[in-house]
Amino acid sequence: MTATGVPHYHRLVAGGALAAAAPALLPESADERGPGRAPYGGGPSCRPGADPDAAVATAYDTVTVALRHGLEAVDILRLRRACGAVLQSRNGATVAFLVPAGTSATWHLPGSSCTAGALLPPPTDPRWVMPPAGADCTARPTDAWVLRSALCEAACTLTAGGLGPF
Repeated sequence: MTATGVPHYHRLVAGGALAAAAPALLPESADERGPGRAPYGGGPSCRPGADPDAAVATAYDTVTVALRHGLEAVDILRLRRACGAVLQSRNGATVAFLVPAGTSATWHLPGSSCTAGALLPPPTDPRWVMPPAGADCTARPTDAWVLRSALCEAACTLTAGGLGPF
């Protein structure tokens, strides 16, 4: 925690780089998942000894944006204390915000995409940008309209700094 009371999530790896090599963000096919996989996001799946494999969570949709754009939006949302769980893609080029299920049906924002469902790694996986929190490791979604506002503000900030359009 900082003096402002806002927690910092810095996980350093060798060489001082942030650990952010993230998981897949889209559901796998049923035969790849295996039978009986429960979604992470609370309850027994967060306890030690739980299945370490990622599981499909249908309670969430994912809004995916370019890395720089997404990290700027995370900063904005953290300042507003409105940031839910955030993942980074496997190749590190994008980040995905968990939003409530059903958002994909109405999401239309240039520079982003919204997909139904999410593949969530265990809460202890270092690929989380903003990990699940609380005693039950619940992955809290970000409100879709608050996220939209933050993404628009982030795009303006990046463009003003000479880093856009993207």
